Amino acid sequence: MGLLDKLSGWLGLRKKEVNVLCLGLDNSGKTTIINQLKPSSTPAQEIVPTIGFNIEKFKSSSLSFTVFDMSGQSRYRNLWEHYYKESHAIIFVIDSGDKLRMVVAKEELDTLLNHEDIRSKKMPVLFFANKMDLRDAVSSVKVSQMLSLENIKDKPWHICASNAIKGEGLQEGLDWLQDHIKTMNK
Repeated sequence: MGLLDKLSGWLGLRKKEVNVLCLGLDNSGKTTIINQLKPSSTPAQEIVPTIGFNIEKFKSSSLSFTVFDMSGQSRYRNLWEHYYKESHAIIFVIDSGDKLRMVVAKEELDTLLNHEDIRSKKMPVLFFANKMDLRDAVSSVKVSQMLSLENIKDKPWHICASNAIKGEGLQEGLDWLQDHIKTMNK
């Protein structure tokens, strides 16, 4: 580490690096959300189903994010737990228009929250009730009820209605997440 790196660290000028897991069922909009959160100077990519996971890095005003965009396909969900130990926060994306698979999303969320590497951490969990632009989408309040989010007592959590394609609701969620990550590390 160079002298300038040490000096910026001592002065608190260096951005804190955080690892964030982006989870949810397949086709919920995880990759689209991550692409919207990246700086506009980053070239846009064609969005295809994630196989395994992708890693994206971007900076906000105060944090340097490494986001693990994990595949939500059933055969890849067992990979999620390999990233729990090193994560500082979770973004969980729900397809608000897919009422049939809301039960599956709840089961995956319950499994995640009860895993020993997550249960023992006070990490913030941000939920995006995505695809609010769909005609049959349920509200974020209804998504919260269907997932029993009120039962999460040991972690700060927040749910945002979002439309990842238009970027609606994403900045609100990112702001909440940044505030809670900074608060937890004080």
